[in-house]
Amino acid sequence: MDSNSGQTVSIWMATAEESQSAPLSENVDADVCIVGAGIAGMTTAYFLARAGKAVIVLDDGRIGGGMTERTTAHLSNAIDDRYFEIEHLHGEKGALLAAESHTVAIDRIEAIVAAEGIDCDFERLDGYLFVPPGDSKDLLERELKAAHRAGLPNVEQVGRAPIAGFDTGICLRFPEQAQFHPLKYLAGLKRAIERDGGRIFTGTHAGKIVGGVNARVETSSGFAVTADAIVIATNTPINDIVTIHTKQASYTTYVIGARIPRGSVTRALYWDTADPYHYIRVQSFDEYDLLLVGGEDHKSGQADDGEQRYAHLEAWARERFPMIERIEMHWSGQVMEPVDGLAFIGRNPGDKQNVYIITGDSGMGMTHGTIGGILITDLIVGVASPWESLYDPSRITLRAALRYARENINVAAQYVEGYLSGGEVDSPEEIAPGAGAIVRRGIAKVAVYRDEDGTLHERSALCPHLGGIVAWNHSEKTWDCPCHGSRFDCYGRVITGPANSDLEDRVRAQREDRKD
Repeated sequence: MDSNSGQTVSIWMATAEESQSAPLSENVDADVCIVGAGIAGMTTAYFLARAGKAVIVLDDGRIGGGMTERTTAHLSNAIDDRYFEIEHLHGEKGALLAAESHTVAIDRIEAIVAAEGIDCDFERLDGYLFVPPGDSKDLLERELKAAHRAGLPNVEQVGRAPIAGFDTGICLRFPEQAQFHPLKYLAGLKRAIERDGGRIFTGTHAGKIVGGVNARVETSSGFAVTADAIVIATNTPINDIVTIHTKQASYTTYVIGARIPRGSVTRALYWDTADPYHYIRVQSFDEYDLLLVGGEDHKSGQADDGEQRYAHLEAWARERFPMIERIEMHWSGQVMEPVDGLAFIGRNPGDKQNVYIITGDSGMGMTHGTIGGILITDLIVGVASPWESLYDPSRITLRAALRYARENINVAAQYVEGYLSGGEVDSPEEIAPGAGAIVRRGIAKVAVYRDEDGTLHERSALCPHLGGIVAWNHSEKTWDCPCHGSRFDCYGRVITGPANSDLEDRVRAQREDRKD
């Protein structure tokens, strides 16, 4: 399966049939228009269609073709930011609602799989949280007490995780977690959505988004969808210029798939508390298991050492899982980290009341995306939800002020460095086939890619979102913005927001300047 989200291929992409529909080819009306056909958008469409709403889903790629196909698909109520931290930031009630919502999300996915007969390898299993060697166990004690206060009484401390040959030491067991094949799940949602009257259009880029009485989504093909409500489910909002993007940061995360003998690692979800932390699960095939090991995160666009990070993951994994036979594949993904640990789900800040967003997955995209589908459906159909204020995109979490300041100082530093530094090479002649680099020409910076045939492709290095200087990502062959995480393919075509347009074509711009 070819990818429009990067060069690498995940296990889900390699083992699922491509799921797409025809592009939008006429002006249409709907009750709700959803932009984005990943886990959040498709779940929202499913629930709204079941509620009797006329739903249209738009995506410029294929179904699940963004970050959903790059997840490791942990379905967990063990919060990545820890319950004691969520309790600190959002209070005991907030932690209780967070636990409840993630638990309900797993239950709802299980119910959908059963009701719709979706063959997606859904499986309930335990999750284990452990600390790295030499680290204090106090964190586990704090988390155990906080999880109990959050309404998870079955979380317990055990002597070690059930991994042969790897003594994790004391850890926490989170029962009733789950895992699945995300693309097979979305294929099942597609069938159900279309059965219930929903329409899905892939290969359709949503351009201008207008809320209010005459709400509409105008596409790059010239056709438009008018709707009573619009839901932006594009991993990070493409309709919001500033507000949300100051409250969350984009991180790149890495995954290796290691072949191991079938049954050699106990099927469970595993997480450590290292910084950056590691996350592990097993995906089974007829003749072998694939051990998925992820981690080595960094802020998107602020490092270009993917091969080194894959090597670190492999070394870490081989030390703890000596049964590894070989590395079958590797890939990277992108997670949005909100400053206060929870997703932003609800009405878009400062927008009309009928534009909604789902973002801020915080490394828990499958459950946060499902929570988004449940909550947005409740808001649109007028059902009161106890989760509304917790996930309100307009919320201000004063106790997260330091994190907020730190992340935005980092963004400011990227602007300074991007504009004041020189080019990475003096001349495009230094760029090897299949590689890209930034070249300075006077005061301008140019993103130059040389394809495998030796042809140069030049684009402005200015991200069209807020003018950050993009950086080349050798591992994925993309241009990544270090400010807010926008990503573009090697030819400058946008693949991930918040930017919603391509890098400017230098050749075309120069021609237009000459005409003027």
